[in-house]
Amino acid sequence: MSQETVYAIASGKGGVGKTTTTVNLGTALAQAGERVALVDADLGMANLAGFVSLRPDSTTLHDVLAGDASIDDATYQLTDNIVAVPSGTDLDAYADTSPEGLRDVVAELRSTYDYVILDVGAGVSHETVLPLGLADAVVLVSTPEPAAVHDAKKTLELTGRAGGEVAGLVVTRTRPDTDVSYEELAARLDLQLLGTIPEDPAARESVYAGTPLVVHDPDGPAALAYRRLAGDVAGIEAPGRPPTARNPAPSATESQSDRSTARTDDRPTDRSADEGKREAAHDDVSSAITEAETDH
Repeated sequence: MSQETVYAIASGKGGVGKTTTTVNLGTALAQAGERVALVDADLGMANLAGFVSLRPDSTTLHDVLAGDASIDDATYQLTDNIVAVPSGTDLDAYADTSPEGLRDVVAELRSTYDYVILDVGAGVSHETVLPLGLADAVVLVSTPEPAAVHDAKKTLELTGRAGGEVAGLVVTRTRPDTDVSYEELAARLDLQLLGTIPEDPAARESVYAGTPLVVHDPDGPAALAYRRLAGDVAGIEAPGRPPTARNPAPSATESQSDRSTARTDDRPTDRSADEGKREAAHDDVSSAITEAETDH
């Protein structure tokens, strides 16, 4: 999958580990030296900020999509090689957003970072379907539960209608003592099984700590599984602990501008940008939403 650079992480329903996968896949790629931007594309029910300890009252993607801020204003350095673009939680701000602006956001971030990872909301709406067509590839996340797999199939259909491509399935909360075949689950959806993430108590602990699992418990089974997934995505050998950096973090002299982050410790960091432009896909998803709302 190394030819793709913009990934949408999607699921048919909430609570299956979609945001956890977004954060840990992105962090593992950053640990391997890739420059990564995490984007909370769940405009209505944003929660990425809490996973990475960003204050929800800071400038967000809502402000960008409302035309009140630039993408730089809403981009926060988390650590070496990785930034986050959180969405807001204010309903009034959400009402002022124009989801179509996400096309320009993705295009700008694509030109700057090695990987852009979109955390996509569940359900059927314009802001949910739009990222599925903008991404180079969609990664479906599901638990082994029948209801979750059934809803993942709906998201698979939505992706096709939006003109997107599904890279494969990631099954979370797997257990060794089960008769469930995860390869068979993927086969039912006619998808490649990209990886399995074992049930791990440290995953919940990392959420409460506001720290990615691959940092919170780097030697745990789920963290190792996310690193293997990152290795497959980037087309590199699965990084160990710590991964060998292939691209060192940019120096301060290479930074375009300095700005204070909205992390809870308020430490200032630098954000760097590279030149070069690549256009994001421009898929019309209105028909996809109409069909999906009719069918489901």
